[in-house]
Amino acid sequence: MSTFTFTFATVPQIIAGPGCIARLSELTKTRLGPRVLVISDEGVVKAGLVQPALASLSAGGAETSIFTGVVADPPEAIIHAAVARAIEFGATGVLGIGGGSSLDVAKLVALLAKSGEALGNIYGVGNVTGQRLPLVLVPTTAGTGSEVTPISIVTTGAYEKKGVVSPVLLPDAALLDAELTLGLPPTVTAATGIDAMVHAIEAFTSASANNNPVSRALAKEALRLLGANIEIAVMKGTDLAARQAMLLGAMLAGQAFANSPVAAVHALAYPIGGRYHVAHGLSNSLVLAHVLRFNAIACGDAYAELAPCLFPHLGPAGLAERLSGFIEGLAILPVRLNLPVRLRDVGIPKDGLPLLAESAMEQTRLLVNNPRTVSLSDAARIYEVAW
Repeated sequence: MSTFTFTFATVPQIIAGPGCIARLSELTKTRLGPRVLVISDEGVVKAGLVQPALASLSAGGAETSIFTGVVADPPEAIIHAAVARAIEFGATGVLGIGGGSSLDVAKLVALLAKSGEALGNIYGVGNVTGQRLPLVLVPTTAGTGSEVTPISIVTTGAYEKKGVVSPVLLPDAALLDAELTLGLPPTVTAATGIDAMVHAIEAFTSASANNNPVSRALAKEALRLLGANIEIAVMKGTDLAARQAMLLGAMLAGQAFANSPVAAVHALAYPIGGRYHVAHGLSNSLVLAHVLRFNAIACGDAYAELAPCLFPHLGPAGLAERLSGFIEGLAILPVRLNLPVRLRDVGIPKDGLPLLAESAMEQTRLLVNNPRTVSLSDAARIYEVAW
């Protein structure tokens, strides 16, 4: 881990609190301008979550156009269609509202509609050269942290996922309104919450040269908030305080991994989502404990340090007990939250595991950050144990 030589970038403005979606009217005047393209998906629209945003934008004097074609694991075609809509509408700003896919699409639309860059030329880290339209992001799940990350994930071809990583993608503002998450189903609440936990854990233990004290502090606080509130949010979804705490925890984890990048859990999760259309948070959950066990030889002290953040009862325990309790606690958590726990439970056949391992090894952007080197045989073994 680095000492005090690092960079840290995040969103210029964060507005948090139940009902804060109404403050979009302010941002219309100060950031988004008079013609706002709203990026979302049909499910979010049908749930009535976009209407308060439209009302607030209208109160701020903005005309709006809505693009609702976002799907999970969005393919390039969706990006191109949304960019065309933005250009046709003459958008002066972009609002993304929804889960991580909607927010990721909104980032790229804001960029490509202004810069004119080709999407195929900007995959990877630091390849963006142009500027973007004003951008505001509003999450309706407490998981991805996409509202504060400089990353957008796109499905390319049939299965592969690629990322665009650039500080230009950081939005101008993020709004965290727990009222927009009250209708989130328990399974989605659980899976997205574990996704946020993975962000914090992998940021804290990242082998990146930019692993930094700010990210590590944020990761710890994120885990405290998430650990204390995830079961309440899942079992009692109308608890507004727990919902707001989950949103804050997910955002802090997003800030952490935006600067100290994630690693092998995500690298092994992406092929599961890409090939078998398993939701991203659940894909992470299915391999989390197995990757932690694999990594423990390299970063057991760090896991032991994180243990009391998630599981306060482990605070007085010795190092070995905290390490064991941390990993086993995270192995049991999906069971407690009524999530599938084995790859076979989500329809992945055993003969599909070798191809998953090969696909995971292509995630070099992520694997380079893992505290322990992952070989093809290592990846195959992790999938086998998870099956």
